[in-house]
Amino acid sequence: MHPFHYAFKVKDIESTRTFYVTILGCVEGRSTEHWIDFDFFGNQLSAHVSSEQPPLDYCGKVDSIAVPIPHFGCVVDYERFQQIHQRLVQHGAKFIIEPYTRYEGQTGEQRTMFLLDNSGNPLEFKAFKNPQEMFAT
Repeated sequence: MHPFHYAFKVKDIESTRTFYVTILGCVEGRSTEHWIDFDFFGNQLSAHVSSEQPPLDYCGKVDSIAVPIPHFGCVVDYERFQQIHQRLVQHGAKFIIEPYTRYEGQTGEQRTMFLLDNSGNPLEFKAFKNPQEMFAT
């Protein structure tokens, strides 16, 4: 797979830097007073300052749980998932969906968790029990 690039809105650079660098441990790339790039677990995030944040919409129904749409995140292995979870807990992050196992005992079994960054953007982190089942039907 190739890395993805995602550009999104944030309320300010400093709280965004705090969340992605200090809390998640991402490496900061280029930045100006209006945008900042991060190495988001091998992917490129570009956070752009905006005074207008889109409202959350919990219209997604996955495994009987309402999830916010849109959201973004990354797929990592179980060990990295646990490390990310520990970092989030250490920094007092509040989860909108606590870490749990989705599709337990089924094809595509995965650990998942959702939270908001400091600008209210929903993020999902997930780890597949069997990574080859990421696109299984």
